[in-house]
Amino acid sequence: MFDLQGYGPLLLQGAKLTIYVGVCSMVIAIGLGLLGVLGQLSKSPVVRFLVTTYTTVVRGIPELVLILLVYYGVPTLIQDISAAAGSPVYVALDPFVSGTATIGFIYGAFSTEVFRGAYLAVPRGQIEAARACGMSGALTFRRITLPQMMRYALPGLGNVWMVLIKATALISVIQLPELMRSADIAAKNTRMPFTFFFAASLIYLAITIISNIVQQWAEKRTSRGVRRA
Repeated sequence: MFDLQGYGPLLLQGAKLTIYVGVCSMVIAIGLGLLGVLGQLSKSPVVRFLVTTYTTVVRGIPELVLILLVYYGVPTLIQDISAAAGSPVYVALDPFVSGTATIGFIYGAFSTEVFRGAYLAVPRGQIEAARACGMSGALTFRRITLPQMMRYALPGLGNVWMVLIKATALISVIQLPELMRSADIAAKNTRMPFTFFFAASLIYLAITIISNIVQQWAEKRTSRGVRRA
């Protein structure tokens, strides 16, 4: 029942690509999250409005819709506009680039809210003390605020990663051969859907368990020397 019929290496290759997509997307999400929280702290109402719109709209649209919109909709839109302008072009997006960028863009909105909560958790007195010592706003953020923000944000970012790594399965709809797509190919070729989808679920579970262990280790490490109430 659990004979993989020679498709075990295919699932392992898919798992490696899933992790790679997840890591790259998480890097994008963290970068956008930091930019987003800086935008929310901006004195410009226009910047704050743009960041709020980004987090609200992106969190309100299903991930699958955005993936399909970017991979299929954007090239079609560009081709239609170029054809109307009299200079038709053919546009094809790379599944890995478009899928990774879209997932990162989506979870950048969630990371922004995580970092916002982490920023609010930093004691105001420390920021005021840094400014009283003559530190500029940028220097205060880099030396005082950001290190503590990362400690407070770590649990939330861990949750974002857990959801993000499972959301990579949605990229299978744009033919990227990650874990879900590989399991689907094996299931169709062998007519053993339960076997391969169950095997894929076990691999996803293993990834999340390992991720949870790493997260707990990181939280303990970043909390060293911190007095607990």
